Amino acid sequence: RILFQLVGGLRQAMGYCGASTIADLHHAKFVRITGAGLRESHPHDITITAEAPNYWSR
Repeated sequence: RILFQLVGGLRQAMGYCGASTIADLHHAKFVRITGAGLRESHPHDITITAEAPNYWSR
């Protein structure tokens, strides 16, 4: 069960970085953004009639 969780986390990280192999993952760069940058990176000034069940704004 623990190994399953670790593999799932690794796959998720690879997907976020666009890495198809673990070797590609070694070349990934982490970028720190501010809270304001995070808010700006989300869609805004639009009207949504029904929120997605797996998404909520903070």
